[in-house]
Amino acid sequence: MSEPVGIAVTGASGRMGRMLIRAVEETPGAKISGVTERPGHDWIGRDLGEALGGAPTGVTVSDDPLEVFARSQAVLDFTAPAATVAYAELAAQARLVHVIGTTGLEREDLEKIAAAARHAVIVRAGNMSLGVNLLSVITRRVAEALGSEFDIEIVEMHHRHKVDAPSGTALMLGEAAAAGRRINLADHTESGRDGITGPRAEGAIGFAALRGGDVVGEHEVIFAGAGERIVLKHIATDRMLFARGAVRAALWGQGQPPGQFNMLDVLGLRDPGAELPDR
Repeated sequence: MSEPVGIAVTGASGRMGRMLIRAVEETPGAKISGVTERPGHDWIGRDLGEALGGAPTGVTVSDDPLEVFARSQAVLDFTAPAATVAYAELAAQARLVHVIGTTGLEREDLEKIAAAARHAVIVRAGNMSLGVNLLSVITRRVAEALGSEFDIEIVEMHHRHKVDAPSGTALMLGEAAAAGRRINLADHTESGRDGITGPRAEGAIGFAALRGGDVVGEHEVIFAGAGERIVLKHIATDRMLFARGAVRAALWGQGQPPGQFNMLDVLGLRDPGAELPDR
């Protein structure tokens, strides 16, 4: 019987970090090899299980990612852009599978991540649920089938604590729509409309971001034409689906060649012509 894959989790005390830990613990063939927190955090040096309010696990919370990565085969990273870029370099040095769920990455961040992917497997996705990734495939195909007389609007809503907009998932769906239209999303984006904006630009892909309450995630892709609308929608009610998807990606990445992948690769849904989203 083969040994379980050792998976590290960064940002262990956060809401997503806790869910990632739970997802690893619930997945056959996977185990927690280590967890990290920022220097000075009160979990540093404590047993992970006790820090979480349970029984000891024998895993000590560390502020040294290099030491944790050295004994791992994969790392799950849903932190912040600056941290993710630093982790990408360390994960590449250790030849780990680096699963990135961090959003809000800028162009320079992506360039550094791409450089790290020359040496290790990176799976990066704005959303790791099966349903959303199926939605992106459908969005691309609908955009390809409909002409530019159909306006495309992407509406997303998340909890009041989310700090970036549009969401990584909304951008992923925008990229899928742009790919279907064979256009560059960055050149055809409309967002943040306010005041007298003038008429909508033909061929634009619009984004609207709503924030409130404890909404896990809701996304709509609207194709609005003369006399009709096509609405594609996904509603997430449990963040654990993202955590389970991340663990699935970590296991899938074992034995893959170095490079940057997304959840369409993991799920076997990738269109060979599709590109990874810009953020």
